[in-house]
Order: sequence, then C-alpha cells, then structure tokens
Amino acid sequence: MTAPPFNDVRSRGFSRRSTLDAAWTWIDGRATPPSAPQSARPLPLADCAGLVLAEAVAALGDWPPADRAATDGYAVAAADTLGAGSYNPVPLAGAVAVVAGDPLPPGCDSVIPYESAQVAGPFVEAVDAVAPGSGVERRGAWMTAGSPLWPAGRRLRPADLGLLAAAGHRDLPVLPAPRVRILLAGGPKAGAPEQLGDMLAALVRRDGGDVEAVVLVPADMDALADGFTRPGADLILSAGRTGTGPDDVAPPALAKAGSLDLHGIAMRPGGSAGLGTSGGVPVLLVPGEPMAALAAYELLAGRAVRRAAGLPAGLPHATVRAVTARKLVSEIGCVDLHRVRLDDGGRVEPVGSPGWPGLAAAARADGFVLIGADSEGVPDGVAVTMYRFA
Repeated sequence: MTAPPFNDVRSRGFSRRSTLDAAWTWIDGRATPPSAPQSARPLPLADCAGLVLAEAVAALGDWPPADRAATDGYAVAAADTLGAGSYNPVPLAGAVAVVAGDPLPPGCDSVIPYESAQVAGPFVEAVDAVAPGSGVERRGAWMTAGSPLWPAGRRLRPADLGLLAAAGHRDLPVLPAPRVRILLAGGPKAGAPEQLGDMLAALVRRDGGDVEAVVLVPADMDALADGFTRPGADLILSAGRTGTGPDDVAPPALAKAGSLDLHGIAMRPGGSAGLGTSGGVPVLLVPGEPMAALAAYELLAGRAVRRAAGLPAGLPHATVRAVTARKLVSEIGCVDLHRVRLDDGGRVEPVGSPGWPGLAAAARADGFVLIGADSEGVPDGVAVTMYRFA
C-alpha cells in the first residue's frame, strides 16, 4: 500500500494546528448514526438500557390496567363509611382486606387504611369516613392505550424500561450501538498507552458505544495500519504515538491506511490528536499521555462516539456555575481544559495546569473548565461553567 502525501511532523514539530471548531466540523460530517428505521433492530427490554430508540413508542395498554388499591387496608364502598368516627364506629359488612396493587373487588370504590378502621370480633368497623376514590389508583391514571411515551432518539434509562414493561412492551426498536475499536500503540515510554484501555473503554460505553476490541499494538507502522484497515468497527480510537518524536508512527500509519485529514488540534492538553479515515471508517488519534488522552477523548473522540450512537454531540457532563477562587491561566490560540475542584465555599480552584501531565490531578478534581482560544485566562472572582466528572 502506497502512503498518500501528508504533513509529517516527526522531528520537525507542528507548524500550525487546526482549531477545535474545525475538528468538530470534521467529526460531525463523518460520525453519523445509522439511519432509522432501516437500521432498527428489536431487542428485549433487558438489553435496551443505554441504547437509542429508533422509533417513537406508545402504550399498548392502560396502566394501571384496572382500578386498584393504592394503599394497604380494606376495600369498601365509601357510602358505607358515612358518619363513622372514633366515638361512632360503623360496621363494614362488605369490607375486603387488600394490599397496595390489588384490583378493587366488585362493589368497592375506595380503600380505608388500617389506621382508620378497627377489628371488633368478626367485624371490621370504620372509625373515619372516606370519600369515593380515596386510596385508589384509577385505571389508566398513568397512561392509556395509545398514549405516546417516548419519541425516537431517546436514550433509554433503566427507569424507562420499567415504564415500558408496564405499558405492555416486551421488546423495542433500537439503534445498534456503534462498534468502537480501541488500539493502544504500546512501548516503553512513561505513561504508555496500555494503561489507558480500561479508561477509554469505560468512556466509550458512557457515550453509547460498544467496545468491539481493545488491542495492544506494537509501535510499528504496518501493525497500526493493519489495525486501522481490519473490518468490523464503526469507529476506531487509537491511543499513543501521535506526537513529533521519530517513533510517533500513528499519524503516518493512518495516512498509509487511508487518510490523515487533521493532525494537531489547538487544545491543551491533547494537542497532538489527529483525525482521519480508513475504508470509510472515522479514526481518531489521541495522545498516549493519560491526561492528554482523557482531554482528547472528552473534546474529540467522545463527540464522535455520541454522534455515531444517535446521541447529542455536546459534552454529557452536568454543569455547575461557580466563581473562580484563583486565576485560571490560559494560552491564547488554544482551548484549555483546566482541572478544577470546588472548595468549601463553592468556588472553583485549579488542581493542575492544562500542560501538567498525569491523571492524579484529574482524580482529585471535581470537574473541568474550558477556556476559549481567544482568552489569556480567567481572573479570580469571575463566574465560569464547570463540567462535573461523573
């Protein structure tokens, strides 16, 4: 295979870097979900958590399917409790003991709780009156047959599956999760990417992907090119050997296997990330240094996985508005990902600079703040948005 020309930065460095916006545009144009409903497949409810609905779903029946007790007690006709009080117990000849969820017996329209009744020999007496419908869930109170439940495109949560089971569904039309191959370009360097497999696999699953394989590959151009061209993946994520050293073979390997479209992104950490394709499959190169790999995944590869899964492209983290406790220093021309923590006063302070390697600071952080490429930083006392680590 003859490698097409590309800008080889080894032993020379980056003369320029692409903007993060340009990288996002590239990702959005190539990482696309399978078309629905053509790619939809029915799966049992138990296998649908985390997947995306391919079609809107509606209730197949009423829920509850009949009037039923909402509390433990006695099912009665409310009219039979008229006048009842603690000094005037009223016998309830038709009372039937029920527990929450039991269908109401014929002739009953309410449930009197145990504390509003008393047992006198073989009889049940009301010591408080109840209104019709008291203690009862009416048929169809939560949903009726044909009522819409979730639209196409919803990522299913465990609670959704319980509701869908109550609505009469046993399987659902869902989009298949994108198959993501993780290649780890190995080697003896500190922070070698074989340390990254578990972290990257967990992030891929968080974003709706299915890990096709995690493969440790020698830092060899032909071996990496083979990993890029082997079929079976919808996305390929390669970690390590992306920089400017003579042994950084991942970019030329991708150029050999297909195309290296962007290499070098104006972001810190993770600036040696790259994007390209092999056989029509998007390939995302992230650095092997663990913190740089995490940042490049969050800002680049995670976006590709989410889009391929049919999920919103934006960052999936919960956000908090807080005020800086100290200045966050940045570099003009780069988007900086600052690891921060919330102090006892609810202010954010840095736990490591964007250029500082290692995951230890990330483990101590509560989240991160993004500082735009046009900024030299954020002074203390300024409101920022913190993206929370889950």
